[in-house]
Amino acid sequence: MFAFLGLLAGVGYSFGGFFYELATGTLNSGTAIAFMALIGMPVIFGIVGYSLGIIEALVYNFLTRWLGGLESGFKVD
Repeated sequence: MFAFLGLLAGVGYSFGGFFYELATGTLNSGTAIAFMALIGMPVIFGIVGYSLGIIEALVYNFLTRWLGGLESGFKVD
């Protein structure tokens, strides 16, 4: 999910930078760097999301063991 959000952010960043440079009339290496965000941002967001998921799972499992977890009240047979 984080990688998808990174893709959306990369698209917004790259096209925003591209249209800004078209409006100012100066296309330079900043445009190429902005379009590299289409690759870099999903990768970075994916790595961060994966790392946060691992940390969240470790904290949840520790707290569940320590506090005893939650009961929903639903009976499953």
